[in-house]
Amino acid sequence: MNSSHDFLVALTTWQTSASHLGALRREVFVLEQAVPESLEMDGRDEECVHALAEDLAGMVIGTARLLPEGRIGRVAVRQDWRGRGVGAALMRALMEAADSRGLPVLELHAQSWTVAFYEKLGFVAEGEEFEEAGIQHRAMFLRR
Repeated sequence: MNSSHDFLVALTTWQTSASHLGALRREVFVLEQAVPESLEMDGRDEECVHALAEDLAGMVIGTARLLPEGRIGRVAVRQDWRGRGVGAALMRALMEAADSRGLPVLELHAQSWTVAFYEKLGFVAEGEEFEEAGIQHRAMFLRR
């Protein structure tokens, strides 16, 4: 479990933490960003490694997932916790999980306004912008 001064990040599974992971993703993607729930819940969560961030009181404040083929997605941080290192801690946890699985390339689809955040973690944007769930995105890769 990785920790900051005011939150903890741990790896988990959908089977263990589905209610917490799903509730936060619904809050961020479905309610805040108007992503259709049918797109948000794609049926692949059970095969993923999930990172879960909680504040010191145990409230879920962030989540992200790593698919077996090396794609990171569903990176979500509660609005009142953004800009405080939660997203970077979630990403580092999944990058370490990918290392331990021997994945040489990580991929993600970054919402266009978040590209600079992922670049700070070493990801490189490739190709043109595209629309996914009504939101502009860029494909980004980390090759190691």
